[in-house]
Amino acid sequence: MEYRRLGNSGLKVSVLSFGSWVSFHTQLGLDTATACMQAAFDSGVNFFDNAEVYAGGESERIMGQAIRDLGWERSSYVISTKFYWGITDGVNTRNTLNRKYLMHAIDGSLERLGLDFVDLVYCHRADTRTPIEETVWAMHDIVASGKALYWGTSEWHADEIRAAWEIAERHHLHKPQMEQPQYNLLHRKKVEKEYSRLYTDIGLGTTIWSPLASGLLTGKYLDGIPEGSRGSLEGYEWLRDFLTDEANLTKVRNLKTVADDLGCSLAQLSIAWCAKNPHVSTVITGASRAEQVHENMVALEVMDRLDDEVMERIDGIVT
Repeated sequence: MEYRRLGNSGLKVSVLSFGSWVSFHTQLGLDTATACMQAAFDSGVNFFDNAEVYAGGESERIMGQAIRDLGWERSSYVISTKFYWGITDGVNTRNTLNRKYLMHAIDGSLERLGLDFVDLVYCHRADTRTPIEETVWAMHDIVASGKALYWGTSEWHADEIRAAWEIAERHHLHKPQMEQPQYNLLHRKKVEKEYSRLYTDIGLGTTIWSPLASGLLTGKYLDGIPEGSRGSLEGYEWLRDFLTDEANLTKVRNLKTVADDLGCSLAQLSIAWCAKNPHVSTVITGASRAEQVHENMVALEVMDRLDDEVMERIDGIVT
């Protein structure tokens, strides 16, 4: 396993990490989730991603219980949560980053996880109705209280991240260290273009999600939407047009020929391609069984096969 610094912080995270979005509780119970986490840990993964909203808080409960059952030393892993959507109804508990919500949210997550602190805490989306300064102060106070060690953003625009960083700089507050954007072969603009100045200007780290484009880059949707796949789940109807788009499917078919030539799976190629980007601190992977975790980890070996010629071939397919 390779470990990279999270932006300009001193924290090192495994280049491949493991996340619970969609799978925990929705598809996986405690036993399978524990087996997947142990498989990832045994492969050198030290970062485990979560969020308050995943399965309405149940994902955090499962991950916390799994960690306790596995008996991991707290110093051996990095864990995250994210806030914005909320999990209870109320004018100050949904789709907000106001101070009141954030202060309640961190306590709720820690209780569900069974932890004294999380390593990383994110603003899960930007809140255009709450002043960024209010959010920055609240996130600073969460870190200053010891309930989180670093804070960052997810799917914020570059100007919003820069505004938050400059507010923190001006008031000598804890600055946002990382952004969690979607990044994959079919979704590249934010990481490669929009954030390009932020890597050098403020030392932004990235913990990217959806390296397989919600499963499209595994090739399993080439013949339609399989029963039991993410595209068939209730509440994920918004994905179906993307997963059945013929232009996307043509790119996937062509990418599969590259994977075949390299002697790897399409999923392994896609994960390795994301990790090849030096501005990616870690690639968050997911799995529904332990064997799938092991399969994803082979992407570490595939990275070495992605020379300039292969990268140019891939670029010609997806652009």
